[in-house]
Amino acid sequence: MFALSSSALLGLVLLTAPVEATERVPLPACEAGTRYIELTADTPSKTPEVCIRPELSLTVFFDAKLARVDVEGRERFRRVKLVDDTLTLVASEALNDGERVPVTVYFEDGAAPTSATFVLVVHPSQAERQVEVLRHERTVASLRQGEQQARAEAQQCREEKERLQAECSGQGGLTSLIANGWLGETGVVARWLKAVTSRPGDSLAAKKVISYRAVGPDGRGRVAVEMELANLGAVAWTPAGAALVGSKHEELTGLTVWPLEPIPPGKSKRIVVELDATESEARGTFALKLWAGEAGAEGLALDGVTFP
Repeated sequence: MFALSSSALLGLVLLTAPVEATERVPLPACEAGTRYIELTADTPSKTPEVCIRPELSLTVFFDAKLARVDVEGRERFRRVKLVDDTLTLVASEALNDGERVPVTVYFEDGAAPTSATFVLVVHPSQAERQVEVLRHERTVASLRQGEQQARAEAQQCREEKERLQAECSGQGGLTSLIANGWLGETGVVARWLKAVTSRPGDSLAAKKVISYRAVGPDGRGRVAVEMELANLGAVAWTPAGAALVGSKHEELTGLTVWPLEPIPPGKSKRIVVELDATESEARGTFALKLWAGEAGAEGLALDGVTFP
């Protein structure tokens, strides 16, 4: 850790750099609460996709007993347990980000539809923990629960929008940091991350990795990771999203990536990942995951990320 220097001063600029929405990632939308999938006797137009992450359990409840389940690549799951109308799945680390695994269940009662297929998608940062699959109309209780969940999510989005609008309407540079309460007596502190490692086979390489932390008088603050990202592949690579995952698979959400611009083959670009974090948050060692906006493109997994 070192005090405010030329590198940390650069961090002040990075923490106030404009960011763009990270919506181009070709992955399914993951629901935070209970996910409901309704089946019909007719063949669905699109197979439902469910977000999973290795070592996190997914519980799927059905409204009828199951006869059996078929999981493609079952050996790459640590647990596949079927009990009456409940299926529990725990993927292993053998599954990589972006992989899609079909799962088909067969109902015991023979009523239509006699089977159901959904696809497990390994998401870089999110996971759906509980899914209810229904062949009949939802109950009033489940509809009410879904309505409450939607209202809570909408309120969260409104609060985030108001916060972003308040920040963007102010001044830039140091004035913005001061006005929004990101700076306290310690200012911005920075740390060179010389021990970070990428994983074998990555087509991206991170160099000159520095982490930053700014904490204001009220405890509010931000952390950021700056890196020089080199594209070692044969095609252009465009960052689209990022996640910080802790040693116990806990996830820090709300990350932004800047800039969302393509990195040509053989070239490098400075990338900044930023996150709201109070003084007590973002402590410990994390894996930083970056994924691309191009379908099928590889991502970057950087281990050993810490913050001052």
